[in-house]
Amino acid sequence: MKVNVEVECSPEEARRFLGLPDVTRANEVYVEALTNAMKGAGSFDQLQELTKQMAPMGQMGLKLFQQFLESGMSMAMSGAAQGMGEKPKSE
Repeated sequence: MKVNVEVECSPEEARRFLGLPDVTRANEVYVEALTNAMKGAGSFDQLQELTKQMAPMGQMGLKLFQQFLESGMSMAMSGAAQGMGEKPKSE
């Protein structure tokens, strides 16, 4: 048996229902700091150095995230390919 439940709610309502913290103010502060820092970057080299400092774990963190996404996509694609060859089960 398969049951689907659809819930219509705003992102704020979903956040509260799931008990997630409200990070709106922290996000605003982060975006403001990033915007101010980017305004101070006068050249491409300064902007590149700023990006390295702001990214968690720098370049290595970005590569790990990219590998994570690529492995997820390959797993999803292999699962979809396997699912195409299966016949539906009658219950």
